[in-house]
Amino acid sequence: MKFKDGIKEKNVIIRCGADMFLPFAIAFGIYIILFGTVSPGGGFQGGVIVASAVLLLYLGYGYRIAKKVINTEVLRVGEAIGASLYVILGLAGIFAGRNFAANIWYDNGEVGDLISAGTITFMGYAVGFKVLTGVGFLILLLLGVLGIAAGARAEEEETEIAAAEESVDAAEETAPEEAVAAEAAAEAPAAAIPAEKEGTV
Repeated sequence: MKFKDGIKEKNVIIRCGADMFLPFAIAFGIYIILFGTVSPGGGFQGGVIVASAVLLLYLGYGYRIAKKVINTEVLRVGEAIGASLYVILGLAGIFAGRNFAANIWYDNGEVGDLISAGTITFMGYAVGFKVLTGVGFLILLLLGVLGIAAGARAEEEETEIAAAEESVDAAEETAPEEAVAAEAAAEAPAAAIPAEKEGTV
C-alpha cells in the first residue's frame, strides 16, 4: 500500500501467511508427486502445487525478491530436462520390445510400495518435475509482464500528477502579479479624475 510522499506500508499479515503456507505447499506438492501412482494425486497435480509456492513468495515479498530467489533460467532448463526424461522413459518400452510408454519394471516390491508401479512411477516423477518448473517459470514470466505494465502506468500517473502540481504552483506564483496589475489598473482611472477636475478649475 502506497501513501503520499512515497511512504509504503508492508502488509505483515500477507507476509506471515506466505511464510506459513510456503513450506507446506512445497512439502505437500512433493508428497503428491512421489505417491501419485499409489494414492490419489499425480505428477501434474503435485507439480502445480509446488509451483504455487512461487505465487506465495510473490504475494509475501514482491516480484523482485521472488525473481532474486528463483532463477528463471534454471526453471527453463529444468522443464526441458523433465520432458526429456519422460520421452526417455517412454522409449524404454520400445527398447523392451513393447510399445511407447509401456509399463516395464512393474514387478518391484509389493503392491502399495513407492516403486511398485514400475515405469509409471518414474514417468510420474518426470511429469511432476516438468510441470513444477514449467508452471513456476510461467508464473514468474506473467508476474514480470504485469509488473512492467503496472510500472509504466504508475510512471504515467506520476508524470501527470507532477505536471498538475507544476501548473498549480505556476498559477499560484502568477496570481499575485495579476492582482497587483489589476489594482494598478483600478487606481489609474481614480488618479486621473482629480487631475481632470484641477484642469477644469
